[in-house]
Formats: sequence, C-alpha cells, structure tokens
Amino acid sequence: MKTAFVTDSGTGESMEVLSRDGIYSLPLQISCGEESYQDSVDITIDQVYEKMREGAMLSTSLPSVGKIEELFEKLKAEGYERIFAVPICSGLSGTIHAMEMIAQQQGLIFEYVDCHVTAVVQGYLIRLAKRLMEKGKSVEEVKHACDQVVHTTDTLLLPDDLQHLKRGGRLTPLAATLGGLLKIKPILQINEHTKGKIDVAGKVRTMSKAMDTVIERMKQAGVDCRYSITVAHADAPEAAEVYRKKIEAAIEGVHVNVIKLVSVVGVHTGRGCQALQYFCPLDEG
Repeated sequence: MKTAFVTDSGTGESMEVLSRDGIYSLPLQISCGEESYQDSVDITIDQVYEKMREGAMLSTSLPSVGKIEELFEKLKAEGYERIFAVPICSGLSGTIHAMEMIAQQQGLIFEYVDCHVTAVVQGYLIRLAKRLMEKGKSVEEVKHACDQVVHTTDTLLLPDDLQHLKRGGRLTPLAATLGGLLKIKPILQINEHTKGKIDVAGKVRTMSKAMDTVIERMKQAGVDCRYSITVAHADAPEAAEVYRKKIEAAIEGVHVNVIKLVSVVGVHTGRGCQALQYFCPLDEG
C-alpha cells in the first residue's frame, strides 16, 4: 500500500529539509494581532523571537484546514492510499484530530503515533517510521517501535516565568498555580505520563539549581551515551551553553546538541526558557 509520511513544523525543521527525506510537513500557525503566519514558511524562529523581544503577544494554532485538505488531496491524486503521521502531540494541539478527520473525508487510511511532545523526537520518529516501513515492517510493528522510543523520552522546561504559559492555557491547573508564587523557578515536564500536557515536575529558587535538578533526574532515568540529548533555548544562547557544559560534565560520554526552541513552543514559554529533551534511539540492528 502506497504510504505518505506526514508531520508538521513542530519538528523545527523546514519543509525543504523534510522533503529531502521523503516526508511531507504541514505548517502550524503563529498569530500576532490580526496577522497570521505559517510557521517556518512565512516566519522564521529568529523572526518569532524578534517579535517577542519587541513585546508582541503571539499565539499558535494547528495547520489550517485548507492546507491539510490541499496536501491530502494532492497525495490521493498521486496514488497514496495511506497517511502515516507523527504530528505535534494531542496534548498541545488539535492537529492529530484535524488530520484524521480530513483523511477520512478524503477516503485515506490514517495511522499515527502520538509522540506526547514535539521538537527533535517528533522529527526522529517520522523518519524512523519511514525507514521501518520501507524495510517491510507492518503498521503495528512500526507503531510499537515508535512507542518504545516514546517510553524513553522526557522533555523538561525551565521557563524564566510562567506568564506566557498561563495565558496560552497549556499548563495543568497545578502548574498554573505555581506561576503566582514569588521567587519560584518551576521545573515543568511534558511526556507520555502527562499525556502531552505541560505539568509541574519540581520547583526551586534559581535557574542554576533547576538545571542541577534536571541533571539528577536524567541520571536517575539512566540517561547515558546511547541517548540523544538536546538543549533548546528561547532566545537565551548563553544560558543554553552553560546548561550543555553542566550536562556533559555530569554524565560521562554524552554529547548535547544546542538548538533554538521551536517557535510553537517558544511562543508559549516566553523568552529565556531552557528546554531539555532526551530519548533513546531505537537499535535498528
């Protein structure tokens, strides 16, 4: 069965880069007042953070229904019978539901993996799914393999403040309550246990202590040199470099990638946030 592999701009990768790997991507939307932009198409990560520095109040939403319909109609016309998708998680966005509904309308079989987060692991999983299916694995085998990776994944957010997250409604009630406490640096998490919602994992007094607490959590989880580890910063590269060095000094043999936090997350966390994401890639040998 001819299968198209589809994700969205939550990966932080451009449509061109994903296209080179045979993957289709839909742009999530970023709004600023009356203006609406297609993420990574009409507006870059740098431009998003520039607007935030200027005090703009941004919001995000799922890809437009028209864009999803346009892509799925094109795929059907090209002979595709099935969509296999790894979108931004259902806890943060209605993208999965919208894709599923439109695929049904188009008469396409729709299969998906909920990664319970977004960003680097989302991009890894859609590529993994494509590789495995091309090796002859069944849909259920591919989903099981992706779920194995999701089980090892955790994403921890260290926001400078909670005002953006509270306004955007992405926090659980407990995490939102913490935002009213003075001199508290919350440690937030998003993973399969939080069902893709942003929840509180701890609270400390300083960003440095928050970083140390996350590193201890990584050690307890058994994170080692097999893991993919990424620090993603919201317009705060110097702090990200400090974080990277702390992790590499604390856990022997690991390498930490440093990137800019994807637009659709940075809009909600606000500038200054440090996000850590790790997962154990599948042994495909």
